[in-house]
Amino acid sequence: MSLTVEAVSARWREETSARRRRGLMWLALFAAATLVAGRVGEVDLARLVEGLPRAGDYVARTIPVLRWDSLGPDLADWMWGLDLWVEFLLDTVLIAYTGTVLGGAAALLLSFPAASTFAPPWAVTLSRRLLEFARTVPTLVFALIFVYAFGLGPFAGVLAIALHSMGALGKLFAEVHENADPRTPEAIRAAGGNWTQAMRFGVLPQSLPGLLSFGLLRLEINVREASVLGLVGAGGIGEELYLAVRQFEYPDISAIIVLILLTVTLIDQLCAKLRHRILGAEALRAA
Repeated sequence: MSLTVEAVSARWREETSARRRRGLMWLALFAAATLVAGRVGEVDLARLVEGLPRAGDYVARTIPVLRWDSLGPDLADWMWGLDLWVEFLLDTVLIAYTGTVLGGAAALLLSFPAASTFAPPWAVTLSRRLLEFARTVPTLVFALIFVYAFGLGPFAGVLAIALHSMGALGKLFAEVHENADPRTPEAIRAAGGNWTQAMRFGVLPQSLPGLLSFGLLRLEINVREASVLGLVGAGGIGEELYLAVRQFEYPDISAIIVLILLTVTLIDQLCAKLRHRILGAEALRAA
């Protein structure tokens, strides 16, 4: 018995030592990768410390002068372009909404052939490569291409958000489909239904709550992305923000940023409540 205990203890010590060595090895690799990345990225703590006061000074310049005894006139002076900015914000929200709807519809169509549990390998490969391309190219790059092709305006922003959303949502939708119960589409095929009917009536009803949840999450992201597309002339409030930055209109910068923040926060909260309701309904059905 004592030999057995000693053997087990020795084995435990050996395995513990091996885990410790592996942990130290991965820690050393992580540290080396961090150092290399910092060197390539020209990370310089001295420059960071030197530049922080200038960054703070820039932010301080954007803070408006608000006095309690003249708060109304000061706010009116700070938000002098509220009507125009709200109009651009509505354009931004509509760009995000339209792009999300178009991108979500395209993603839904491509997600079924991209689901490895329900589509042949060649269809999965082609669909996934297309979706990877669409989500790999940044939205701003797409916007630059479409501004050059179709001119300045919201249309380029809608196309850019739609294409990038197609790639991002298509992958998520395909993964939701892969978690669906395969027995229902198999029963539809056995009853004489084709592949499209099996996806429509066997997989889509199971995946719908997850699709809607991911779609709302993408809408939140797209509202934020649409806020900066104006930097390249693709419409929205970003154009006014870029103009204020270029003209050194510091109070206008903070006013526009505050309006963007309020709009994005409102959209986020609304979408979060809708997602919770969707997921709650799904949980009740599962129970």
